Amino acid sequence: MPNYPDITRVSKIIDKHKVNILYTAPTAIRAMMAEGTKSVEGADGSSLRLLGSVGEPINPEAWAWYYNTVGKQNCPIVDTWWQTETGGILISPLPGATALKPGSATRPFFGVIPALVDNLGNLIEGAAEGNLVILDSWPG
Repeated sequence: MPNYPDITRVSKIIDKHKVNILYTAPTAIRAMMAEGTKSVEGADGSSLRLLGSVGEPINPEAWAWYYNTVGKQNCPIVDTWWQTETGGILISPLPGATALKPGSATRPFFGVIPALVDNLGNLIEGAAEGNLVILDSWPG
């Protein structure tokens, strides 16, 4: 967790090593968020240019905290979706080209054709909930 030996650990690493991309899990973001702004107090953070989220869905509140508090509203967030089996990112915003949407991985990456199906495997059209599938092979 990002709180050992204290909650400023991540900020100290960013400043010491001039980290420009911070790619972490929502669980770590929520752990820092639970401490309010303590995790970034006294930190410069000016080396950061991009924030990333991976491993689980990020809730909109944690996304907003990450963007506002860690990124100081200067760093886009790439909320990525992929699995070990896919060998790479399949759904992700492109910084500067895709509007950021808190809690959403947004759009399929180039060459990826996602769809939603019901529990019987039938395609679902329009805005709905279902099972995410990839319809064809993908680059990677």
